[in-house]
Amino acid sequence: MSRPAHALPAAPLSRGADSTLTEQLAARFAERIRARLLAPGARLPSVRECARRHAVSPTTVVSAYDQLLAQGLVEARAQRGFFVRAPLGEAAAGPARSAAAAPRAPVPISATTLIRGMFQPPGAQPMPGLGTLPVEWLDAPLLAAAMRKAGAQLGRGALQYGEPAGEARLRRALAARLAEHGINAGSEQIVTTMGATHALDIVTRTLLKPGESVLVDEPGWSVEYARLAALGMRVLPVPRGPEGPDLAAMQRLIEAQPEAARPRLYVTVSVLHNPTGASLSLQSAHKVLQLAQAHDFAIVEDDTYAHIAPAHLPRLAALDALERTVYVGGFSKILTPSWRVGYIAAPARWVDRLIDTKLLGTLTTPSMTELALAHCLEQGLLRRHAERVQRLLAAARERSVALARAHGCRFAAEPRGLFGWVDTGVDTERLAQAMHDDGWLIAPGALFHATHRPTTLMRINFATTQNARFWQALDGARSALRPLS
Repeated sequence: MSRPAHALPAAPLSRGADSTLTEQLAARFAERIRARLLAPGARLPSVRECARRHAVSPTTVVSAYDQLLAQGLVEARAQRGFFVRAPLGEAAAGPARSAAAAPRAPVPISATTLIRGMFQPPGAQPMPGLGTLPVEWLDAPLLAAAMRKAGAQLGRGALQYGEPAGEARLRRALAARLAEHGINAGSEQIVTTMGATHALDIVTRTLLKPGESVLVDEPGWSVEYARLAALGMRVLPVPRGPEGPDLAAMQRLIEAQPEAARPRLYVTVSVLHNPTGASLSLQSAHKVLQLAQAHDFAIVEDDTYAHIAPAHLPRLAALDALERTVYVGGFSKILTPSWRVGYIAAPARWVDRLIDTKLLGTLTTPSMTELALAHCLEQGLLRRHAERVQRLLAAARERSVALARAHGCRFAAEPRGLFGWVDTGVDTERLAQAMHDDGWLIAPGALFHATHRPTTLMRINFATTQNARFWQALDGARSALRPLS
């Protein structure tokens, strides 16, 4: 099995190198620990498994682990193995615990591993665990032409701060696009942001205080769990099914909270949900809005995947007429990750507060990129590009699904959109470590749960799993692991 040309880990251990095999192996683990690719609490492979994986003797592995112990990067637990230690500051901050009760790797740290993985050098092999499209699917000439057009139209406004709410021309174009989804938002109800994640952050900071409760889908977006936790919010996970959230579970969860601690917000991806690809049914959408009305909470509808989704799917913001729903969108998934342009469409009564939060965080958003995007929307360039991407994605999804099934995996949800929710039959956290050693970054299912739990599921990106070499590597790694009991 050949190693990918742009593998993430270092070169294989070399018996002809200046350093010993022990030093090379210790350095490899140390690098991964310091980069947080191995999070505090993560268990290192057993001595026997590590020796097999790196084609060295068990004595070499023991010596390497001893070096990591001496550096304070790992700790040994009797009869259990070696575990990554928390950095000194984190260890000092928490209460003393017995080794047996030490927690598993927290989701926020693991989520940043996915984020770090997005920053790959040009030409790097796309990774199955990431959420971006292949570079060759994107349209650099379209972007360059749009930026030239925007540059020619900037005028004196380029020498000043932009409008607090964002470029008026872009907001008008966005209002016209939202109308296609049945969302009637005037341009004065729209605030531009530095991407959809920034939009979610602005909404959360505006509508909530630290310690307040937020309903989220589970499984759900790992980065959103991490972001909410970092802001001090109480995350209340609601099981997500093929039609939408489990409404009975949502109601029980709400009513189980003391009156003063009832959730103020529900954050959801209603269309092409991440990671399952499911979309909210019309019936479920109506019932979610009824619950929100009955229990007085707001809804944040994240429509990040709108550009690759069927246009007819229902949106909560359309059904609700932006009464208690805030709609969030962005363009990084469809145009390029480097164009950090997102937006919020909100009830008019909240817009000034959202703008204030935006100003405190970024002062303004880049006028030139916003004008370039407005040009793409007005001229139909984005629409044509998105239609091309949808065709490429449909073909890629068909190939990826066939490869997954041919290699003994099954889908836990109907394959739709960009992501597949795949059952591998083995613990995917252990699988992720083994795959990383072979140059592949995957997204284990534990990342998509608000509370850590072992699982055999993983999320794949259909656009970057068409390569049979990935599935062959997965087969090899999986065969070396025991099935999850």
